[in-house]
Amino acid sequence: MRRSIQHRAKEGAVLIEKSDMQQLLQGAESDPHRLLGMHCVGAAGKPGLVVRAHLRNVVRCEVVDIQAEEYAVHPMERVDESGLFEVLIPGEGREPFRYQLRAYDENGEFRQFFDPYSFPPFLGEQDLYLFNEGNEHRIYTKLGSHLRDHCGVHGVSFAVWAPAAVGVSVVGSFNQWDGRYHAMRLLGNSGVWELFIPGLQQGEMYKFEIRGRDGVARLKTDPYGTYFESPPHNASIVYDTRTYEWRDSEWMERRAEEGGKKDRPITIYEVHLNSWRRVVEDGNRPMTYRELAPLLTEYVLQLGFTHVEILPVAEYPYSGSWGYQVTGFFAPTHRLGEPADFMYFVDHLHRHGIGIILDWVPGHFPRDAFALAKFDGSHLYEHSDPRQGEHLDWGTLIFNYGRHEVRCFLVSNALAWMDRYHIDGLRVDAVASMLYLDYSREAGGWIPNKFGGRENLEAIDFLRQTNELVHHYYPGVLMFAEESTSWPGVTRPTSEGGLGFDIKWNMGWMNDTLEYFSTDPIFRKWNHSKLTFGMLYQYSENFISVFSHDEVVHGKGSMLMKMGASTIADKAKNLRALYAYMWCYPGKKLLFMGSEFGQSAEWHYDHSLDWHLCQYMDHEGIRRLVGDLNRLYRDEAALSCRDFHSEGFRWINANDADSSVISFLRYGEKEDEVFAVLCHFTPVLRRPYRFGVPFAGYWEERLNTDSHLYGGTDYGNNGGMEAEDVPCDGFEYSLPVTIPPVSTLVFKWIGKKDPASC
Repeated sequence: MRRSIQHRAKEGAVLIEKSDMQQLLQGAESDPHRLLGMHCVGAAGKPGLVVRAHLRNVVRCEVVDIQAEEYAVHPMERVDESGLFEVLIPGEGREPFRYQLRAYDENGEFRQFFDPYSFPPFLGEQDLYLFNEGNEHRIYTKLGSHLRDHCGVHGVSFAVWAPAAVGVSVVGSFNQWDGRYHAMRLLGNSGVWELFIPGLQQGEMYKFEIRGRDGVARLKTDPYGTYFESPPHNASIVYDTRTYEWRDSEWMERRAEEGGKKDRPITIYEVHLNSWRRVVEDGNRPMTYRELAPLLTEYVLQLGFTHVEILPVAEYPYSGSWGYQVTGFFAPTHRLGEPADFMYFVDHLHRHGIGIILDWVPGHFPRDAFALAKFDGSHLYEHSDPRQGEHLDWGTLIFNYGRHEVRCFLVSNALAWMDRYHIDGLRVDAVASMLYLDYSREAGGWIPNKFGGRENLEAIDFLRQTNELVHHYYPGVLMFAEESTSWPGVTRPTSEGGLGFDIKWNMGWMNDTLEYFSTDPIFRKWNHSKLTFGMLYQYSENFISVFSHDEVVHGKGSMLMKMGASTIADKAKNLRALYAYMWCYPGKKLLFMGSEFGQSAEWHYDHSLDWHLCQYMDHEGIRRLVGDLNRLYRDEAALSCRDFHSEGFRWINANDADSSVISFLRYGEKEDEVFAVLCHFTPVLRRPYRFGVPFAGYWEERLNTDSHLYGGTDYGNNGGMEAEDVPCDGFEYSLPVTIPPVSTLVFKWIGKKDPASC
């Protein structure tokens, strides 16, 4: 065992300049490594090495030479009551050596550790160049906090972008949140501050204390933090996201092989994880990620959805925002568990063949003082002019998409969800608010672009870049746009001038359809165009038909209660007919949780769904129907493989407003793949109702929303019928069917019926 040899510092050792010490203690030193740590000195006839350290609650400190054959210990002088120590180790031409600090508290107990100021930067010039240029696509692996081995020593690296700051410190439980200690170093002109703290472990809580040019010190959470404590403290927590052992390789390989093929069955169950199913007997708490995984998986498989879309899980302070006011863009919310628990949730769904789409919110961020707003005392992430930087509707701030580092932050955030959490798609929220400079603004309340127009050119470039990079790095991942205007080319490739999304929410169809179904059936014939107008633009984009969370809150009523009928039974009948119409209409499908069983009450983010309603047939029948619709849509290519191609659709009769009936055909890629869909939206039994079909032979009734299986009256057509040689609706053949009140019927052409099936 090595012996310790102590050397006393010589009298008259070099002392830190008073101005430097004052700058350091005030937290306004941009290069603390210039003063702290070990440095060669040779001025004033005092050659050697000077070592300085600034330590909290330390009364005595020593420098320990761990390279010497026998440990050499150099006692340090305390030069400031705050814990600033210094020693001159004399010696002409003496080379710096590897050392540790041995610090004693007032009780005489000591700890020995590597000096944070003895390490070189862990970020290279190329990292910083690409970040400042906006092209460091994995910047989340560089900025933020990361457990790493640096120069052979284990610890945590911290890095943060704060170009307008005059000083930045890491504060946490390890230094009692005192910003005088663990000051960070500014790396050139990059605006990035960094510090490696050896010995720290996972679970350490921290923030950045950022002193602006106004002299105000602000405590800020890490923009790149991966885990957070609960409000109101909101500290970032050191967490290693690289240790989880994924078991979804089969899913990931299949996803990549599909290469983003969009024209396939995609039916999405939209879920707010905090309120899908709560643990009532445990204080009505939300289920954790690990509790949700098996239950949600089983339910989704039972109903036949191909994907789950979850409302934003990126960390947010206010539960009433449902996750749409994000403060921790890189962190799954702590409310349901740790990041590894969220990984388990995704992994479990994947291993059972279910994709997962995440709501992503790059359109705005809240004003919370601990987060991105005025991050370094300047308008760093947001525009300074409120005409560009504030959302009047939501009281939030708008990202400055034209700033390279902000764009880098957001693009890398999108990629991080695929990289760290294997997410299969992003639904980009509020795209319209990003595209238009005058979004929800009065005249004079916005600033035109450089060409005098209302288009947000920087946001457009950002969206295109994000879509391009997601598709480049992660083939098979889908990008969805919630875009409510007629902006052209949302789902057109960027190479053709489009925004590069894969699929767009069909907000126009949704609004028209709900307006129609909320009308009393007596008056629906005067609103018939609400059902047919959407086909004029149906193939201008790759659409998904949606009934989302936005339609069942804020006094709009649940999907069931929107229906224009007086009794629950009649409302259920309407809702069943609507869902079958939706599933047979071109486009992918999305339905918000609770709507699949016709929940009566509006959704509330703090309450569980009303699962008890499924004991009643009016509700359970809707749920059964949704399951059958998903299986029909998934198994029959004619209902999905041409969702985005006009060749897959043809009206039979779009003009029977008096009967409130529409009928259409869905064609697959094969000639014999054809379905006839008949939708009737008045409470009148119609028989016979004749409508045209393109082929002779047997037409099998594959689905009838009035079936007793769904709680209906069981009017129908005995499983199908032979087409008659009677021209109708421009076709040579027709079917004289019985149409139940308020119902949708789906027929599949079989051709010559197999006698064995009779």
